[in-house]
Amino acid sequence: MLKTRPLTAPSAGPAATGSPHAEGVSNDEFRAAMSRLAAGVVLVTAQEPPLDEPVGMTATAFMSVSLDPPLVLVGLREGSRMDDLLAEQPLWAVSVLAESQRHVAARFAMKGRISDRLLFADVPHERGSLTGAPLVSGALATLECRTESRVEAGDHTLVIGRVLAAGLPPVAGTGAAVVDDPLLYFRGRYRHLGGASGPAGA
Repeated sequence: MLKTRPLTAPSAGPAATGSPHAEGVSNDEFRAAMSRLAAGVVLVTAQEPPLDEPVGMTATAFMSVSLDPPLVLVGLREGSRMDDLLAEQPLWAVSVLAESQRHVAARFAMKGRISDRLLFADVPHERGSLTGAPLVSGALATLECRTESRVEAGDHTLVIGRVLAAGLPPVAGTGAAVVDDPLLYFRGRYRHLGGASGPAGA
């Protein structure tokens, strides 16, 4: 599973070294191997009380877990702002980003970025009716979730959420779902189905 230190190759520990762990694999070897696993890119969002401020985080460690009940999983770096927030806030959302939205992914993957509230001011979105979390306009799909459980896993927390609502953007006047290329992440770069589309923003 890809780790979610936003839009960087996975890390097996806090330091990037070539030293092997007791089991024999080094951080660099693990990172290089996992970078070969292509992943979709999502924006995980929530509202932070008590000021009701929006928070967003780009992630690649996101997957479906169960159909009945509908469950999804996202991996969060332990101690990150989103990890701390979702430890207190059970409601959150996910926007599955399209290839044309790689600037959104890069924006919320930046280290030392300005406040998320200001970032969201320039990103078209609406607030989910069930979670209040931002849902990115034009995303391939949106999910509103409620945390079911949290699992500590090395330097990450695995958050399993029950899907409360799922949405697909309609084509104006048709009601049909939009068909667009997904934003992918592979070997440290944003990609689309036909190849590379530029370096990662993180």
